[in-house]
Amino acid sequence: MQTGWRIGSLFGIPLLIDYSWFIILALATREYASSYSRQWGPALSWSAGLAIALLLFASVLLHELGHSLAAISQGIKVNSITLFLFGGVASIDSESKTPGQAFQVAIAGPLVSFALFLIIGLGSQVLPRESLLAIVTERVALINLVLGLFNLIPGLPLDGGQVLKAAIWKITGSRFAGVRWAAKTGQVLGWLAVAFGLTLCFLARQYGGLWIALIGGFGIRNATAYSRFTSLQEALIKIKAGDAMSREFRVVDADLTLREFADRYLLEVNPFPFYIAATNGRDLGLVSIDDIRFTERSQWQVQTLHNILKPLGKTPTVSEKASIAEVINSMEARQLSRIIVLSPIGSVAGTIDRGDVVKVLAKYLQPQISMADIKRSKEENSYPQGLQLSAIAKTAQEN
Repeated sequence: MQTGWRIGSLFGIPLLIDYSWFIILALATREYASSYSRQWGPALSWSAGLAIALLLFASVLLHELGHSLAAISQGIKVNSITLFLFGGVASIDSESKTPGQAFQVAIAGPLVSFALFLIIGLGSQVLPRESLLAIVTERVALINLVLGLFNLIPGLPLDGGQVLKAAIWKITGSRFAGVRWAAKTGQVLGWLAVAFGLTLCFLARQYGGLWIALIGGFGIRNATAYSRFTSLQEALIKIKAGDAMSREFRVVDADLTLREFADRYLLEVNPFPFYIAATNGRDLGLVSIDDIRFTERSQWQVQTLHNILKPLGKTPTVSEKASIAEVINSMEARQLSRIIVLSPIGSVAGTIDRGDVVKVLAKYLQPQISMADIKRSKEENSYPQGLQLSAIAKTAQEN
């Protein structure tokens, strides 16, 4: 979901500005202006500060555009590029298919920054020394060098973390292992930044350390989000339908008349939501209580379950070996509240609803999924808010 103010597009990619961007623009302008106030006076220094701040974010935009174009060249959709408090981010629809392609997307941004550093730096050399334009140009060139080097720090969410992820993916053959190691590195580096920033602030009285601590906190939060997202993706792929299914059905004789079926089963205290009609040990199809109720009572003595069952061949099903990602995607594509699970020989092995999915995932993802989430999901047949299982399952299966 896109948030922020849309200011245009590049190569078909929407460009957005988050409202927090205006805060950092003002702070950056003030910081740059203060460094030139004695040299040029208020008017020129503030103009130079604003120009450098805007060119900083233009550089960030081009950096993110580098990632985006590399992703597009691999057939990956880029939803948007957003400028915000901590810089910029490209919203890329899915992962690269190979570690080599992931490396290409990751390194594209720093390469753009280094290219800008060389081009702008060389351009500044032909300008008159000590002129306002030359000084601003040199500052912007240096910003791009710092931007490229900073982003190569090997921890998520930075580009260096993405490069590390691609390298470990290549070595181990597991994308999940790559993300886990890069996320752990990002968390460690984030905590070091927080500690260093707070030390500067409270011991050295350098209040710019607060900004370092904020960046560290942002890194910790995002590295943790990467780790949790990947753990969920991994669980969705590894857990199979057979692990999640419940046996909320009963096998009945397909030769029963509707009256016999109703007398035997519909009067139960807790009737099953549906039944499996079988004959000679072979499952034929599903019998729903609603199908019985909508049949004329005069036909109950005449018609058998053969007349109302829904053949398995026309019923959405998944195999016991299907991943939970496949189960979720099948249910969402058909807007089903429940899906049938088939054994290897084609008989009904169980059923899965959304509550069953959440329950089995909770074993792997605690404390991300609580007992309250499980209970609510079973009662309402829904996924916990904020978990975005449907979107994550789609991404997991595509990758």
